[in-house]
Amino acid sequence: MDAEDYADQAGEMFVLSDSFIRIKELIDDESSTIDDIADIILLDPALASTILKLANSPFFSYPGKIDTISKAVLVLGITEVYNLVIAYFATETFKSIKCDAQFLEEFWESSVDTALIIKYIGFKLRMPNAERLFILGLLHNVGELVMQQLAPEKAAKAANLSSGQLPWQKQQAVFDFTYAEMSAELLKEWQLPFSIVEPIRYQNKDDFEFSTAETKLLYLAKRVMLANYQCSDIKQEHLISPDKLAEVGIDKALIKEANEFCDLERLGILAVLNPGSAMIY
Repeated sequence: MDAEDYADQAGEMFVLSDSFIRIKELIDDESSTIDDIADIILLDPALASTILKLANSPFFSYPGKIDTISKAVLVLGITEVYNLVIAYFATETFKSIKCDAQFLEEFWESSVDTALIIKYIGFKLRMPNAERLFILGLLHNVGELVMQQLAPEKAAKAANLSSGQLPWQKQQAVFDFTYAEMSAELLKEWQLPFSIVEPIRYQNKDDFEFSTAETKLLYLAKRVMLANYQCSDIKQEHLISPDKLAEVGIDKALIKEANEFCDLERLGILAVLNPGSAMIY
């Protein structure tokens, strides 16, 4: 089976709710108003509560209080709120997965870290249209959850890295595809935008010649995260090439700042999106 075959199975198991589909339809419809979108979100109290908690978190640093969904859409913008909707439904969808609780805690912690790191770096580089960066980081590795569910023995084998081996190298050896490709195929099944799917698909591509700015940032942010987790024993120069850092305009000082920002914001985001993971703190 290839990544598309697994994605077909996963698409039947991990289904986004009707509320998500309706919100997506409204956002895609240029005639929709802010109130139209807010009204659909309000039909799901848990979703509405999550959006308001995130909108009022230090993550967005809005100086006033956002106390209605309409205001959240107005202040944060439709794209940002849509990304929060995706984040909510994606984390909710995977709560049904059958796997070790500690693995899930570590998975969402590393995913949130990647999301925070890429968001911070994108902000510091003043990247235009940076709203999608957080969701790129959060969903960059959901393919691993799929394989934990559909092929747990192989997933366990893929997690067992040899000294100096990078995760995607082992995934390729075990599955003949990477979790990046698996993630992209699932997100395509969910009909998420191309601007989200493609950077996730090509996040491991070393050749930057045809990479978008978002793909380059995800490539680097994911490696910064891995340096703190699964690949902490690998020399930074092997994990993150100085040439790649220079090409994107990132230095070690910015990486340090991004990690510090991540340490400050991680618990707050986990507490909203995945309260079980926040308990480990």
